Amino acid sequence: MDIEGMVPAATREVEVLAKAERRRFTLEYKRRILQEAEACKRPGELGALLRREGLYSSHLAAWRQAQARRELDGTLARKRGPKPRREHPDLKKYLALERENRRLRARAERAEALVAIQKKVAALLGNDLPPSGEER
Repeated sequence: MDIEGMVPAATREVEVLAKAERRRFTLEYKRRILQEAEACKRPGELGALLRREGLYSSHLAAWRQAQARRELDGTLARKRGPKPRREHPDLKKYLALERENRRLRARAERAEALVAIQKKVAALLGNDLPPSGEER
């Protein structure tokens, strides 16, 4: 039982909210709003236009920039989404060499650490090892 009116929780209706969707504006709508915005001369007219249409000033700014880039003419079809990456022809080879370089550096560091440990063990046991570079 639920505390609210002693109604079982399973019998109450649950409100499901619709998922919000991004608004999409047509080219004609954008052009019409830009024309109306240009016609606004008195103080407060532009704000009234934006409130009436449910727009933000950032919409207007972005549309003005698009108009300056001639994107609202309808001749340029601008694709949305990330731009395709053009890879340099030698990029794969370069990355493979970098990976190999890191691997070999790590291997050399391990080998140097092993030699240092061998020297310390030899010193503890009283065995003198020849300096590096000389043969036994």
